[in-house]
Amino acid sequence: MSPEPTASRPGSTRTGPGRLLIAIYALFALAASARAGVQIATKFGNAPVAYLLSAFAAVVYIVATVTLAVGSPAARRIAVLSCSIELAGVLAVGTWSLADPATFPDATVWSGYGSGYGFVPLVLPVFGLLWLRRWSRRSGTRRTIVTSAGDAGDAAGDGADHGEGGRRGRGAEDVAADGRT
Repeated sequence: MSPEPTASRPGSTRTGPGRLLIAIYALFALAASARAGVQIATKFGNAPVAYLLSAFAAVVYIVATVTLAVGSPAARRIAVLSCSIELAGVLAVGTWSLADPATFPDATVWSGYGSGYGFVPLVLPVFGLLWLRRWSRRSGTRRTIVTSAGDAGDAAGDGADHGEGGRRGRGAEDVAADGRT
């Protein structure tokens, strides 16, 4: 049997719509980084809060892009965190920018809920979280059942040396196949 390419591996977020999601995140990472860099370098005194929030958004987009592209279980957990921070940021900054426009004399990526970018910053983390949820369901279909204290320690580990799923413990199907209880 020939091994499957990495991009189509069942544990990868880089397949199908995931590729488009990663491309959009990469585009936003580039745009937010360039915007924040220019704003901070040339006119920081005009709207420091807005420009620092743009820089923060750029960092969040970079982290989301990289972790979605890597697609490992640990990267997916970080991607969930970054998409969640992004969604909270868009909602908080969007509300703040409408409630106190004086704080935002110049727009950020997230001000007005991303209205300057066609509201993509508002919907992008939702799609990212839905995509990641799909992958967590796929990879979580076979859970480890802890049968001993030693297996509990293994199941609680990060899985770094136990392969993609991080499972070394004995699942119910392994115990049944062995004939041990």
